[in-house]
Amino acid sequence: MLALATALEQVIERGLYDKIIVTRSTPEIAESIGFLPGTEEEKMAPWLAAITDSLEVLHKQDENMSGSLNYIMDKANIQFKSVNFMRGRSIQNSLVLLDECQNLTASQLKTIITRCGEGTKLVCSGNLAQIDSNYLTAVTSGLTYIVERFKDFPGSSTINLNGVVRSRLASFAEENL
Repeated sequence: MLALATALEQVIERGLYDKIIVTRSTPEIAESIGFLPGTEEEKMAPWLAAITDSLEVLHKQDENMSGSLNYIMDKANIQFKSVNFMRGRSIQNSLVLLDECQNLTASQLKTIITRCGEGTKLVCSGNLAQIDSNYLTAVTSGLTYIVERFKDFPGSSTINLNGVVRSRLASFAEENL
């Protein structure tokens, strides 16, 4: 939520970037529900509901929340893109929010980071305690990899937030499951 709020401020209020691109890994955690119809953005909508959930929280006090969300999505030029289609892209003057990085591999993160062109900022967020991949651990996660590799890169920073703010239930599950 903090990354999204900051991205909105930098795009809408300050005009530092032309758009917000939101992406994340798209592994299924249960049986497949089959192929989703529609455009890439329509197909990504279920995967990126966390972003729309956060927009709703940020605008829940608005008189017409639905209208506010549509206005913000349009004004900030928020685009939902799949990690699967990043090869060959050159993303210019954008703020890229890469969510759930703990479930990406080092090579997947390299693919995304090397697509960032001039004037682009990349924000990688994730929680190593929420890795739900059978193939990754806190040690092998791409998030751990990039934090280590970028620690001496000028212009890079790492912010660690402590605690779970979602709920007591989520906090208990994170610690005990």
